[in-house]
This record gives sequence, structure tokens and C-alpha cells, in this order.
Amino acid sequence: MMKVLLHICCGPCAISPVNELKSEGFEVEGFFYNPNIHPYSEYQKRMDAVLSVGKQLELEIIHHRYDLEDFLKNLSSLKSRDEQHFFCWKKRLEETARMAAHEGIKNFTTTLLSSPYQDVEAIKRLGDEVALTFGVTFLARDFRKGFQKSHQISKEWGLYHQNYCGCLYSEKESIEQREKRKLAQR
Repeated sequence: MMKVLLHICCGPCAISPVNELKSEGFEVEGFFYNPNIHPYSEYQKRMDAVLSVGKQLELEIIHHRYDLEDFLKNLSSLKSRDEQHFFCWKKRLEETARMAAHEGIKNFTTTLLSSPYQDVEAIKRLGDEVALTFGVTFLARDFRKGFQKSHQISKEWGLYHQNYCGCLYSEKESIEQREKRKLAQR
């Protein structure tokens, strides 16, 4: 059986990709590495949800360090949101590929490919580039078709659902959008 290391951004987004990969015959191992998530209390909630999914799906989870300070130091030099998104994806994909190579796992992928809010095609291209660097294979799957089902199941399981991508910028945008909706309803 072939193994795959699945980068997991959050519990709800992991359910369908894990099930899909297992149905294809892969032995799946989870990898929680998300230095972009802020504040730390949010990071803890998401990690707890991922560990809960791991128990539900009998999935081993590797938890990697929370490297917020280094992430923010590098992020601060980037000017545009596109550059920031690219950096955020690349950092997590590189660490996943590095871990896969270290663990002798030949394949890796990410739950970022399950989100209708992410640029899936850009993530696929980046994953392929990162894979070459570390001598592993990126499984460029489009997991979005299972997004709604994953979130339905995760609600039934009582998992934590976040309302923003994870970084400071997405938190700010989420709050601004909520405030605009409130003002529009008045």
C-alpha cells in the first residue's frame, strides 16, 4: 500500500480528502503544520479539531512546531496579498514535502485543495515545484467536491469551525466583512 502525507489545515477540511485517498488505496498520515494561524488560541482550537478527526478516522497525526515568529518575519517583507498567499502556501507545502521525504513517504498533498476559497490551480503548480525540490510526488487532487460533505460531517461530530483562513490578514478581512454586513442590515 502506498503512503501519502496529507498536510491538514483544519479538521473540517480533512474529512473528505482522507476518505478519498483511503478509497484510492493510500495509507494516509496527517501532518498539522500551520504557522500562519493567529492568534495562538485559534491555532489550539484547530489543532484539537484535527486530533479529533484523527481519532474519528483512525489517522495518525504528526504535529509540527508552531513557528509564528519566523512566519511573520518573512511575511512582513511581502507587499501584496497575492505574494502573502503564495508564501503561506509555499511554507506549508515545503515543510510537508520535507517531512514526507524525512519519513520515507513518497507522496504528499494538502487539504488546501479542498477549499473553494483557495486558488487550487496555483496550489497544484506550487506543490509540483516543491515536490521536485524534495524528491517526492505531489498528489494534485481537486478535493473541492467533498467540501460541503466534510463540513456537514464535521458539524455532526461537533468539530470547531473557524470563520477565516487563519492569518492576521484573513482575520482582519473576516471581521471587516462581518461589520459591513451588519451596517448593511441597519
